Amino acid sequence: MIEVGIVGGSGYGAVELIRLLQHHPNVTIKYIFSHSKADEPIKDTFPHLTHLTHHYEALDTETVDCDVMFFATPSNVSKHVAPDLVKKNIKVIDLSGDFRLTNRDVYQQFYGEAAATQQQLNDANYSIAEWSEIDQTNTQLVANPGCFPTATLLALHPLIDQKLIQQDSIIIDAKTGVSGAGRSLAQHVHYAEMNENLSAYAIGKHKHKPEIEQYVSHLANEDIKVVFTPHLVPMTRGILSTIYVKLNKQTTSEDLHATFKQYYDSKPFVRIRDLSNYPKTKEVYGSNYCDIGMYVDEESQTAVIVSVIDNLVKGASGQAIQNLNLMYGLNEATGLTQLPVYP
Repeated sequence: MIEVGIVGGSGYGAVELIRLLQHHPNVTIKYIFSHSKADEPIKDTFPHLTHLTHHYEALDTETVDCDVMFFATPSNVSKHVAPDLVKKNIKVIDLSGDFRLTNRDVYQQFYGEAAATQQQLNDANYSIAEWSEIDQTNTQLVANPGCFPTATLLALHPLIDQKLIQQDSIIIDAKTGVSGAGRSLAQHVHYAEMNENLSAYAIGKHKHKPEIEQYVSHLANEDIKVVFTPHLVPMTRGILSTIYVKLNKQTTSEDLHATFKQYYDSKPFVRIRDLSNYPKTKEVYGSNYCDIGMYVDEESQTAVIVSVIDNLVKGASGQAIQNLNLMYGLNEATGLTQLPVYP
């Protein structure tokens, strides 16, 4: 069995890891860490887990002994701890943003704090699971992608890889539920503030913008900038990313659909919808699926791609487990075949 620990055990990402890992035949949860709740039974924080006997622990890198450590923490935590674990040959899957950006100056600009060392950033493997470059032999540290980038990059990857679009034309209009903000109290996620409300936020400053740009630039082998506008909507889970791009050759909806089907037919968690069928967030709720629909305005040669995920599963904990499977040479769907919860 693969023994794992979870750091940041009182947050939404951690409780999703716990839920999903309970169904993984090759994994056992050895530790759940939370400094603020050390020694408390997990059922006191999450009463729906009353049947679990785990207690929170304080992480001590000197004594911890497991195979894999998940960091379901805010930024500015894992970069201080993960390198010591890697030295002990403990694999790390980081759900925070500490190792996603390879440019230290860009990290400081968007995260407002000093980055990990350049060597640590170079050693981290940024892994969109469907297009992962994880090496089972050598990969020790995985930077799990952010939720907005996951939904967006799965939609953009075939377009960039096939050089189908004008690289300077990418506009991303993305909506997220409030669980993406985590459990910490903040005015903008109070019920009275967000209920019956829709707001754009962090325009031009969101930390996922450089993450998206880094990936597409690497894929295209040229510098690409995007326009990215996130919105907060009054729902618990889900991301819907609507992407507008200018095509660089005459293309029909049927042409584009065939390209996406070719790219994703062998990928178990990306479902390409039939033409004129556009996905909704409720249709992937609680699952590791990303559903993608598309349309081409042939008069303007503009493609509209709609991509939906559950931000806590495919956008965080589910993809983290998918990456664990890749690190150990397991079928990538192991432990992740739950159907969406509907309605």
